[in-house]
Amino acid sequence: MRLDHIVLHNLRRRMGRAIFLVVGLLIGVATVVNLLSLTDAMSQRAQHELENFGANIIIAPHTDQLSLNYGGVQLGGVNLIASEIEQSSLQKIDTIRNRRNVATIAPKVLGAVEVAGQRVMMMGVDPVAELKVKRWWSIAGRQVEQGRELLVGDAVVQEFGIEMGDQLKVNGEDFTVVGLLARTGSQDDQLLIAPLAVAQETLGKEGQVSMVEVAALCHDCPVDDMVMQLQEVLPETDVQAVQQVVKTRMHALGQFRLFAWGVAVTVVVIGALLVFVTMMGAISERTREIGIFRAIGYRRRHVLHLVLMEAAVVSAVAGVLGYLAGVLATITTLPLLDGGQAVWQWNPSLAVASLFAAIVVGLLASLQPALRASRLEPSDALRAL
Repeated sequence: MRLDHIVLHNLRRRMGRAIFLVVGLLIGVATVVNLLSLTDAMSQRAQHELENFGANIIIAPHTDQLSLNYGGVQLGGVNLIASEIEQSSLQKIDTIRNRRNVATIAPKVLGAVEVAGQRVMMMGVDPVAELKVKRWWSIAGRQVEQGRELLVGDAVVQEFGIEMGDQLKVNGEDFTVVGLLARTGSQDDQLLIAPLAVAQETLGKEGQVSMVEVAALCHDCPVDDMVMQLQEVLPETDVQAVQQVVKTRMHALGQFRLFAWGVAVTVVVIGALLVFVTMMGAISERTREIGIFRAIGYRRRHVLHLVLMEAAVVSAVAGVLGYLAGVLATITTLPLLDGGQAVWQWNPSLAVASLFAAIVVGLLASLQPALRASRLEPSDALRAL
């Protein structure tokens, strides 16, 4: 009788044990596929964000006196006696060699204003450009558009008890609150945000900006070269590169990926132990069967191949079903983890790797039991009955 026929016959005859092994390996494979698929999907979304919004480049006035931490970079531009950047000079940005990589130019003016007898920082922005480089902002209401309108940071909202539609006296002038900025955990929480031209007028800085944020168009743009080129055309400024939100997100995803690999290794070890223990038990129960095979002329290598083929069939079935279960779990849980913004995409490499890994783990875990079975002598096996 051919070995493959014997393998299928044995699996049908011991269907309960085969199902137990399949389910055990299936859970392990599904867990690994689910975790790796989740990290891949969220990483691809973060990569997409990075490609869209690029590596932020901050341009600030050159000064030795000022210190404002913006996006993780120490910046100048908030001291009233400091020099500012002439807004007209920003046209030079379009002359750099990598100008095609520039997606957005977001100028800002910063300065202190008086609100209810207290000093508060105001930031004037280009509303459209600012939202392109601050996609993580969550606004109740709307962004400022024109006129004396304010978007208020969370810390200022809490300090003054500001509500939507309130009228605020800023340096003695009436402003309308049109938006409340949700907490960001950054300096944006401390700001009153107004349209650029209005803020320039209020702060007495017409035609001037305190800093500029430039968003590159692609994640692999030559950011260092762009910084040097911008420094050349704007020699009176300090130009620095920042990768703010996406960099933080990628770091968090990196930590999650390490966790996923840790769980994957643990699950693989548990699955291997499950196969090993089950196969060792099966060999003990099949001592008589193996003795008969050896007595009728089957060689040791035949017995070895027989056990390993059974393990391979069970592992292959578990690999396929485990991959499908892992994909289903990913499609189900991904919207819950990433707000429905990350999308699962089929990864043929992961599918092949899942099947291959399941078979390899099954074979390695079954190797010792298979060797033990192949070493049984016919007389010893039959005597043990």
